[in-house]
Amino acid sequence: MTRRDPNAIDDDPMHALHAHGVRLGTQQGRRLQWLSRAFGPLVPWNDCSAPGGGRTVVVIDPPTGAGAELLYGALTSRDAVVIPFGENPGFDFLKSKLTAFGSVGATADGPHELWWGGLDWRLPDDSPITGTVRIVSCHPKTVGDLHIYHLRRSLERLGLAFDIEAIDVRDRLTAADKADFVARMWRRYSEPVLYVETDVMFQARPDLPLLTGCDFAAHMWNDWEMSARTLYFGRSMAAETMLTAWQQIASSYPDVWDGYLIDQTWSTVTSQIALDTVWLPRSYHAVAGEAGIRNATIVHNLKPSAADLGPDPGFAAMVRSPRRAGRTGAMESQLIVSAATNSDKAVTVILRDVEGSSARETAASIQALTSAFSDDNGGFSRLELSLCPWQQDVRIAREAGFLADNKVIEVAPGQELAPSLFRELAAADAPRQPLNIDASGR
Repeated sequence: MTRRDPNAIDDDPMHALHAHGVRLGTQQGRRLQWLSRAFGPLVPWNDCSAPGGGRTVVVIDPPTGAGAELLYGALTSRDAVVIPFGENPGFDFLKSKLTAFGSVGATADGPHELWWGGLDWRLPDDSPITGTVRIVSCHPKTVGDLHIYHLRRSLERLGLAFDIEAIDVRDRLTAADKADFVARMWRRYSEPVLYVETDVMFQARPDLPLLTGCDFAAHMWNDWEMSARTLYFGRSMAAETMLTAWQQIASSYPDVWDGYLIDQTWSTVTSQIALDTVWLPRSYHAVAGEAGIRNATIVHNLKPSAADLGPDPGFAAMVRSPRRAGRTGAMESQLIVSAATNSDKAVTVILRDVEGSSARETAASIQALTSAFSDDNGGFSRLELSLCPWQQDVRIAREAGFLADNKVIEVAPGQELAPSLFRELAAADAPRQPLNIDASGR
């Protein structure tokens, strides 16, 4: 019989974490409950925790460098780490030491990004698998069937349902072609779909997305470049939203690198709905002939050269660091809340000085801002909230807000806000420059 940790959080994680200032959405609560079943009971982290196995360690406050080392040393491959305030850059160092497993996006009900990870992907062997996945792939008609021989044979050998289709395109498949194809397959079949490039071979059943029950799954190449070579879409409304947004963005920019487009789609969608994302392990993106990858599930026909494995020069440098930490960057909104109003006016709120504030203080300000907007939006149709640890981030977020023709205000963590903040802001006939709200909220 497994001995229960005396510090374990009770069976209602949403209620237990609320006492620590954590406000979770429904989907985030479901993910926490799943983690406690898959890895072990929820246990709050402290510097005195001893090494153990089979726990879900909850980290609410960013640890110091030494604290992160202690936490890392206390983990085993049977543990998971959960960060309820995953949008806060104060956790970036801890995240850099761990493997990202997934995240659940922010909403007005749960205005934080729930991040989870660990030492390495390892789910219990007896984890139940519900349902099946359909493998889909497409290629230009100009490419013969010989090109898909290994993919087809591997899928037949594993007994997996699949659909491989030749597409009538000129020279190559664009991101728009892929998005349209995947959307068509998703609507044709009742199972979740896993899109792969045709030059891959399956060596095992791709059960991980089904085991986790996520909305969307992808592999982050080099820990920050999202690969469009392996994409999973579940059967949820959130998955459909992600797929539809990818279609729209890809059709608008058909010649842009497909990895960047799926990255931008993810950052847009995860800031507006509780998108449950799983980051597929390297075994789903193994390179043919590459050493050190054991038990590969999907092998890709890529050249394991320095050019292929190094940073892509076309990927925007300003979003690389946030992606390594599994969060949005300063130019992007961490949270977007829409209001039921006919107005086309939007407001950008810049939460500045995040680096010098505690995670709980920053979280409380996020919750206060979203609550104030939900209670009285002042006629604004949308709230776009950006977290900015440095002054350079503030400038980037401010300029992005101005380019979108939004009203822009700056707020510091812990600042008192008037309940009618957004109504007063909408009524003010202020010049086009950021407004600094003083402590009284006037």
